[in-house]
Amino acid sequence: MVSVGCSHLEEMSKMGTDLPRTEFYKITQAPISLSESRDCWCMETEPILPEDRLFREGEEEEEGSPNAPHGMPREPLLAMTLQIVLPFLLAGFGTVSAGIALDVVQHWEVFKKITEIFILVPALLGLKGNLEMTLASRLSTAVNVGKMDSTSEKWNLIIGNLALKQVQAAVVGFLAAVAAVILGWIPNGGFQLSHAVLLCSSSVATAFTASLLQGIIMVGVIVGSKRKGINPDNVATPIAASFGDLITLGILAWISKGLYSCLGENSRPYVSGLVCVSLLSVTPLCVAIASRHPASRALLYSGWEPVITAMVISSIGGLILDHTISDPNLAGIVVYAPIMNGIGGNLVAIQSSRISTYLHFHSTPGEVPEEARGCYQPWRTFCGTGVNQRSAQVLLLLVVPGHVVFLFVIHLMKSGHTTLSPIFMGVYLTVALLQVFLLLCIADWMVHFIWSKGKDPDSFSIPYLTALGDLLGTALLAVGFRILWVLGDGDSDVGD
Repeated sequence: MVSVGCSHLEEMSKMGTDLPRTEFYKITQAPISLSESRDCWCMETEPILPEDRLFREGEEEEEGSPNAPHGMPREPLLAMTLQIVLPFLLAGFGTVSAGIALDVVQHWEVFKKITEIFILVPALLGLKGNLEMTLASRLSTAVNVGKMDSTSEKWNLIIGNLALKQVQAAVVGFLAAVAAVILGWIPNGGFQLSHAVLLCSSSVATAFTASLLQGIIMVGVIVGSKRKGINPDNVATPIAASFGDLITLGILAWISKGLYSCLGENSRPYVSGLVCVSLLSVTPLCVAIASRHPASRALLYSGWEPVITAMVISSIGGLILDHTISDPNLAGIVVYAPIMNGIGGNLVAIQSSRISTYLHFHSTPGEVPEEARGCYQPWRTFCGTGVNQRSAQVLLLLVVPGHVVFLFVIHLMKSGHTTLSPIFMGVYLTVALLQVFLLLCIADWMVHFIWSKGKDPDSFSIPYLTALGDLLGTALLAVGFRILWVLGDGDSDVGD
């Protein structure tokens, strides 16, 4: 096949219907060479499928026809459910591990002396939603619409997106530390420069390292799913979350402990500064690599708003967690916060990715399907037999049995600071259901709204949704534990 650059595509589009449809399809589907792609500016508002390959309702795809509409893969309900449940359970056990780990490290000296680290926890754990899940959603959509069938284009997409993710991780890690310092300083009225530098170094190092490890894992999962014929929309985002929480929390705890030891008797405060400066100095190299691919180059300019906004939202959730943990009567929340936040974020990320793929198949950016027009109504998310309604129903039904399994795992491991009384189970499961219900409704509205503005939901929706999951999960859980204490069901010393 011949290589066609952007200038050629512009000429072909001007010729319009003068070309036979089959010839136009062959030309527009030809791979773009790397040399020409560097000169081609790929905007976020460009459709991932050309107009003549969109699947319209009522159209039938002719087998063997090269110019037939590219319909969505048919997905039986049972197959979809199984593909969602197994990664969901895996992700849930990952969040359980993160919750147990946070319960252990909260007693470390560095976490007691520098409590602002708790403000960092939701923001850094939220990076899986800001970066890893966004990467998974973008690449999953690319796989489903055939943009990764070409080997050269596949690796250009992968390398460009990984480099972009490292840039975003370094910047967001630094800004998260700044937010933690400010949010911790305002109520306390105290400020220590050495502690602020340690927070910045720990945050940047954790974000950079965890993002690189999880990005490599994510690429392997998506490429492997494609080869096995599994829809990556169903498995990629939960698996990203399953590794993300535990890896990120472990790296944060050990780096913070190591840097804090440098502030001891053999004072070496400069170590924290060197770590931060060294990692930030690598960022320009990642920028240069990301700018070589048009898609990631466009996101270098347009992809910051959701990532930074999501970081701020997660930091507010971290502030709530910090103040809740400081209350001895509500100490039990520390184990369950990562689980509540992680599961809610996992489920809403699956739905967001699926809706985004549906929109890429059925319409162009700026054009909303008929059934999603008008004022939003919550029944639209769950009532109906459409592919998106069915997935929302499955995801909502997974909440209660999933949380019950994870609660009993914590109980069997003799972790946590609360007993599984009927009152506790009722309040906890009510909070979990409310969180996921709200997130699925927000996701349905947000993804269609972002699409109507001509933007790609794969890059914009998941950071907002997972950050809202952190904020809603932490806030609702804090209210739930306060209700339990008022009802006389608080026993915060069980785990001790």
